[in-house]
Amino acid sequence: MKITKFGQCCLLVEENGLRIITDPGNYSTAQNDVKNVDVILITHEHQDHFHIESVKKIIAGNPRVKVIANSAVGALLAKENIPFTLVADGGQSTEKGVSIEGMGRDHAIIWGDFGKCENTGFMVAGKLFYPGDSFYNPKRPVEILAVPVAGPWMKISEAIDYLLAVKPKKAFPVHDGMSTSSAFVAPMIGRILGDAIKLTPLEIGKEYEF
Repeated sequence: MKITKFGQCCLLVEENGLRIITDPGNYSTAQNDVKNVDVILITHEHQDHFHIESVKKIIAGNPRVKVIANSAVGALLAKENIPFTLVADGGQSTEKGVSIEGMGRDHAIIWGDFGKCENTGFMVAGKLFYPGDSFYNPKRPVEILAVPVAGPWMKISEAIDYLLAVKPKKAFPVHDGMSTSSAFVAPMIGRILGDAIKLTPLEIGKEYEF
């Protein structure tokens, strides 16, 4: 599996010839120019994960792309006359032989009902789990975990506890575009975990093989 990070939670995931863009939000623009995209995968409606103008630009450059999202995001896509495939908690789609499974229902709590929305994590090819804005535990073996490391809904100890609970073979930080976390928080987590779990910070725009 190849993974390229564009910023915050926007990734290009390549597996078995399938090219997936995750959460094209307003923290990055490089995803708008990527070609040969097969799937846009959206976890929830917050703009750092779902920027409608970015979605439209990706579709314009990839007219056959399939958008996969939960019902809350789907309702927003429908308002823009953008077709989508519904995959929510317990759902699944298979694209070019690659399974995409929906897991989890809720965005992590910020405070009260503020920011509350449907959040769907996705297991890709049975090996990469991308939880969106949640600490959902799939309670099954996870080869690669995209772990959130910073945000108004979390603290470092929760990221560490999440890694220890899921026990992935490999992990890399996401949700790190709003602070200095890519230069400070992720390395701190790595030092705390030591050799227990391999955490690999991703350089923006660089392709990594997992």
